[in-house]
Amino acid sequence: MDRVIPKKKWTTKKIMTIAIIAGIVLLIGASYYFTSGGSKLNVDTDRITISTITKGKFQENIPVNGIVLPQTTIYLDAVEGGRVEERYVDDGTMMKKGQPILRLSNTDLLMNMMAQQNTVYNTLTQMQINQNAALQNTVSKQNAMADVESEFKEAERIYNLDKDLYKQKAIGLQEYKKAENDYNYYLKKKQLTQQILQQDSVSRSQQEKQDKQSYQGSQEALAIMQQKVGDLIVRAPVDGQLTSLDAEVGQNKNKGERLGQIDVMGGYKVRVDIDEHYISRIYTGLRGSFTFADSNYILEIKKVYTQVTNGRFQVDMEFVGKVPQGIRRGQTLQILLALSDERTAVLLPRGGFYESTGGNWIYKVNADGSKAYKVNIQLGNQNTDYYEVLSGLQPGDKVVTSSYENYGTDMQELVLKGK
Repeated sequence: MDRVIPKKKWTTKKIMTIAIIAGIVLLIGASYYFTSGGSKLNVDTDRITISTITKGKFQENIPVNGIVLPQTTIYLDAVEGGRVEERYVDDGTMMKKGQPILRLSNTDLLMNMMAQQNTVYNTLTQMQINQNAALQNTVSKQNAMADVESEFKEAERIYNLDKDLYKQKAIGLQEYKKAENDYNYYLKKKQLTQQILQQDSVSRSQQEKQDKQSYQGSQEALAIMQQKVGDLIVRAPVDGQLTSLDAEVGQNKNKGERLGQIDVMGGYKVRVDIDEHYISRIYTGLRGSFTFADSNYILEIKKVYTQVTNGRFQVDMEFVGKVPQGIRRGQTLQILLALSDERTAVLLPRGGFYESTGGNWIYKVNADGSKAYKVNIQLGNQNTDYYEVLSGLQPGDKVVTSSYENYGTDMQELVLKGK
């Protein structure tokens, strides 16, 4: 009797066939897995920095350095050149207005002053000579006037007498005409003498005025020379601290040469150097802040110097509100200069990634933190702590912000190990 033999479902041939097919499928899957989606790199999370995208207050600022200077500085220049003969004070001394600082000597200047003194004396002497001569001339003319008046009065008396006698037929016509002619002659002579005396008075007045002007001019010139000699003693123009004194005994200083300066101690300003890249964005009224002795202080730009030297320009900033106690001239301050108003923005912490990406892309961590993918982003302004995110990231996203120097620009995915 025949027996039904059950058919085997898993034969050796079938198992081998399935295994070959599965191997091919796995090979294709692995090939697809490793060839699709770009290159990958295993990264230890202990060696990278992962930061979280946030939303908060943002203000664009730049770090700058400033030097503390007095609010007002008066420069001491040599008004007259000369040799330094004596120093009365040392650098750093607190000075009072008019207090002597140093003394110069200038032989040529002293000789010129002496020559001008002689000019004054000679002018005064000549003025006195002119006055005496004018006085004698006036006296002479006055004497002549007195003689003419006497002669005129006598001629007038005779003329009046002869006129009456002639009317009475007591004298002849010839005698009367002689008296009349004498009278007219002395009348004209008196008038002429009066004119001469009047002109002499005007001339004398003009001469006196010219002499006085000449004498006054010589005195003014002497006063200027005396002032020049007086300027050989350099004095403090205001109350303040003497700084940068550059004058040693025996040195020769030229006219106009800088000798030092007086710092008026009424307040301070800060001279700040800024990169020329920002020159179009810097104007008076911008503010900055710095920390001194664990306290925060505010500065405001009061003056902008637009001249660019070695790629940098300068501004003067003054304190707003309180001034730090113990601050000193020449001290360096590290200032955060604000270039915009405070606003709300999506914030990306600063990091070394920017050097490799230029802010165009970043590695964004997936939800479970196992991988980080390359994503394109757009950044706006920046400050010392954050970049402003314009697109590509949202608050709550996690990104790798440490340096990408060892990853290469074609690495599409980071496999994060150590989670």
